[in-house]
Formats: sequence, C-alpha cells, structure tokens
Amino acid sequence: MTDAITAECAATEPSLSASAVYDDSAHGGAIASARAFTADFLAAAPAAWSGPVAGERVELAQLVVSELVTNAIRHTTGPCRLLLELRRDALEISVFDSEAAAPVPRGHDPRRIGQHGVEIVVAVCESLTVEPAPEGKRVRARLSLLPE
Repeated sequence: MTDAITAECAATEPSLSASAVYDDSAHGGAIASARAFTADFLAAAPAAWSGPVAGERVELAQLVVSELVTNAIRHTTGPCRLLLELRRDALEISVFDSEAAAPVPRGHDPRRIGQHGVEIVVAVCESLTVEPAPEGKRVRARLSLLPE
C-alpha cells in the first residue's frame, strides 16, 4: 500500500463499540491497559459478530492499538481516546488526540531503532486514515478480522 494515510469515512454503523481514555500518568501502564481493553472487547465480539475472533487477529489488533496509543501518548499532550468499532468483517481502531498534525510514515530503515509504529500499522491493516477532529485528529486503522 503506497498511500498509507488518506481521508476516508466509515459508512455503516458498528455492531459493537467501546471506548476508553488513556494518558501518560500510568507510566507505561496505559499501553498494557489498552491492549487488555482490546482483548476484552474482541472476547465480547461473538455476541455481535459471526463467532469468536481468531487469536492471531486479536494479537494483531492489540499490536495496532499499542502502536497508535503509544504514538498519541508520546507525541501529543493530554489524554487520548481509543475507540473500537466492530464492523461486518473488520475492527476499526480509532485514536483521538489533541495534535492536529498527522503522523508521518518514515521510510523503511532496518537499522533504525524504534519509530516503526506507522510502518507496522500500514503493514497489517487494510487502511490507515487521519481525519481532523474538533480538538485535534482521529487516526483510524481498519483491521480485517477474517482469517488469512
């Protein structure tokens, strides 16, 4: 995918959604909390979806959440909000933060330590979009829940 960040809006209502707010006051605990929140959300998915979500898809969702929440906490001020929305065949992961500037995907550099978050999200998700929000931006990733 060459155009990793584009403007795109979701069309249908989610069958299940939940949100949580995180900030850096937990000293790293926010990321673990966001990962656990995501796993719990997907564990509740069979009631609103077509059955249990495969373990590998849960792990990928947790990875994407980790990267997006980490970026929001490290590179913006104030709390961020994580919104999970279960769609027909995908999970939409949105992180709202107070910074208007979009994250910039960096070029591939295997020697670079860290700062691969956007690269990772682009690699595992169907799409990554950035939209203006009233007090900053919304970064939305769409992850297929269908087995590969």
